[in-house]
Amino acid sequence: MRNTKVAHRYAKSLLDLATQRGEIELVEVDMVNLMNMARDNRDLRAMLSSPVIPSDKKEKVLNALFGDHQSQLGIAFMRILASKGREAYLPEIATHYVELMKQRKGILIAEVRTASPLTDELRAQIKVIIGKMKKGDAEITEVIDPTVIGGYILKVEDIMVDASVSTQLRKLRREFTNNPYEVKI
Repeated sequence: MRNTKVAHRYAKSLLDLATQRGEIELVEVDMVNLMNMARDNRDLRAMLSSPVIPSDKKEKVLNALFGDHQSQLGIAFMRILASKGREAYLPEIATHYVELMKQRKGILIAEVRTASPLTDELRAQIKVIIGKMKKGDAEITEVIDPTVIGGYILKVEDIMVDASVSTQLRKLRREFTNNPYEVKI
């Protein structure tokens, strides 16, 4: 279940509440733990999104997993969502909370898609390109995608630079099919 708008609103509300209470960092640790656990544990994601499992049982599981490690605000937030039947949104809310914290700290979120892993030299060049695009520290996520063929696709927040061979080949194919020149023999 992906509902980004709902998850973003909950994450923003949690951030606002954590700011008021002065628990931003504690809640951030909680959300990072939840995000990592949900990412690594398919059973947890399935349990949270299952309509068959009652909310009170899900709340007990969340208490068992996070009760000792959570801040009071973090565990209360999870309990409220579980009691309202919104626990399926928790992994996505955690992800949005972490992204909001990165924005608040001035950390840029960048993704580089390449056909093969980046070398240290290329990674440094990508950081220079990102520095020219936007100011701030960049957290780079590298994605290996063989369909890129060569070059790279760089996404920095809302900006995308497509310098991939596959895109250049597509453009050439379009140019050749739309070419009005006819050969006369």
